[in-house]
Amino acid sequence: MKKKAEWPRKLRSQEWYGGTSRDVIYHRGWMKNQGYPHDLFDGRPVIGILNTWSDMTPCNGHLRELAEKVKAGIWEAGGFPMEVPVFSASENTFRPTAMMYRNLAALSIEETIRGQPMDGCVLMVGCDKTTPSLLMAAASVDLPSIVVTGGPMLNGYFRGERVGSGTHLWKFSEMVKAGEMTQAEFLEAEASMSRSSGTCNTMGTASTMASMAEALGMALSGNAAIPGVDSRRKVMAQLTGRRIVQMVKDDLKPSDIMTKQAFENAIRTNAAIGGSTNAVIHLLAMAGRVGIDLTLDDWDRCGRDVPTIVNLMPSGKYLMEEFFYAGGLPVVLKRLGEAGLLHKDALTVSGETVWDEVKDVVNWNEDVILPAEKALTQSGGIVVVRGNLAPKGAVLKPSAATPSLLVHRGRAVVFEDIDDYKAKINDDNLDIDETCVMVMKNCGPKGYPGMAEVGNMGLPPKVLKKGITDMVRISDARMSGTAYGTVVLHTSPEAAVGGPLAVVQNGDFIELDVPNRRLHLDISEEELARRLAEWKPHHELPESGYAWLHQQHVQGADTGADLDFLKGCRGSAVGKDSH
Repeated sequence: MKKKAEWPRKLRSQEWYGGTSRDVIYHRGWMKNQGYPHDLFDGRPVIGILNTWSDMTPCNGHLRELAEKVKAGIWEAGGFPMEVPVFSASENTFRPTAMMYRNLAALSIEETIRGQPMDGCVLMVGCDKTTPSLLMAAASVDLPSIVVTGGPMLNGYFRGERVGSGTHLWKFSEMVKAGEMTQAEFLEAEASMSRSSGTCNTMGTASTMASMAEALGMALSGNAAIPGVDSRRKVMAQLTGRRIVQMVKDDLKPSDIMTKQAFENAIRTNAAIGGSTNAVIHLLAMAGRVGIDLTLDDWDRCGRDVPTIVNLMPSGKYLMEEFFYAGGLPVVLKRLGEAGLLHKDALTVSGETVWDEVKDVVNWNEDVILPAEKALTQSGGIVVVRGNLAPKGAVLKPSAATPSLLVHRGRAVVFEDIDDYKAKINDDNLDIDETCVMVMKNCGPKGYPGMAEVGNMGLPPKVLKKGITDMVRISDARMSGTAYGTVVLHTSPEAAVGGPLAVVQNGDFIELDVPNRRLHLDISEEELARRLAEWKPHHELPESGYAWLHQQHVQGADTGADLDFLKGCRGSAVGKDSH
């Protein structure tokens, strides 16, 4: 257990607010125009509430209300709360993809923390990229920090059927193409998909990353699953506000909590909950910011033999509301601990170990959080496949895949990029059937650019009309955590930098062998070498702005797609006074 720091002591914020010098009076005097009494600057912890609220981030639209509860908790514990709006990368609205801006958000928020008088931070997050971007930033600065998420939406219902946000969007869209649902019915169903404030109600990326924050120990126990409109979400926000003040006094920092053991706990948790493949790329990036050596091999090693026991869409049938009522993530962590799959002594933001937090919890619904012998799949987790088509790895989510397709050999039908796919997929003359392997190129970190969630390519109508709902699909893209199917993603190196995916041709045969972790392009080594030697990039390169910076410096998906000059370097948290 980490030894608590001496208290009282001079805090970082006193570099701005403590004393009688001209510079201090400059900082402190301007703050007083908001009506703050002089004694608030007496050395008590100044807490930055980093809020990703935005009208254009609908998942986080209620965070301003939650921030008031966080402030109440901070005041109660003797702290000084300061709400700070920060970059909010919404997957719902950003084009070409919010992933393009995750690193920009992390960079800007890192400097927001470093350059201002904060002693600790509350990270208010929800939508997919806001959670990793704020955690990456907090890890880089390494001030005491704690996560509070906005929580998932309530269940959706359409004609008596549970509607999972995202998951049913893909399902209903395919039904329209197959002639099983009218466009008018699709529009009617839209109203049932998002019926309250909050993030996706499936085990999509937002719910997954909330679970990852809790499994890492960076959020209070039970935070991940409370619905966004439940009064207990407000209670959690207020308790989080109280806790961050004590964390500052104890000097409990991200580097104390986000250890290699904590990341291994998170990987196993992701397997148990049937979490999003996006967790791979985000946890790799977060580990890089802390300086932890985390690789794709760790994902396969830690998650390979963990059963998926959370019966939620897209892998199962329930939604986050039922998961909360069943006991939420603490029950999953307890199950992992009982199975010997949890580092029980990993420290959390509570100051206690993860096992102390969960050892006495109860599972209130064993149809939602299943016994291991009734798991959705006995070998859950994220599978990492390699071969001549993916020398640096590619990932697949078995719990969302069709078991019969996990070993498959098929003829490649190639789309050069997302626009090529959209132009061809609905053409009845497209030479494709359900035995083929759909391949899409140039959708990775550099290629799209930004690595959009387009890897779960919709099937062609001519196949859907046969009643076929899944095919093997391969790309260097990502897919939404709400999506499903036998989809190979994050293929590295990506096509845009001349990875083998770039030279796959129509008619080539591809072998997928998930049990043996193999992804193979059935051409000779000589032919592959010849094609690679002749390959030339064809995508446009940005000439200025952040897009140029991203293009020049983004790394591959296999290492987290962070910017190469930001990985593994924590700088001083103390800003320099220029006045």
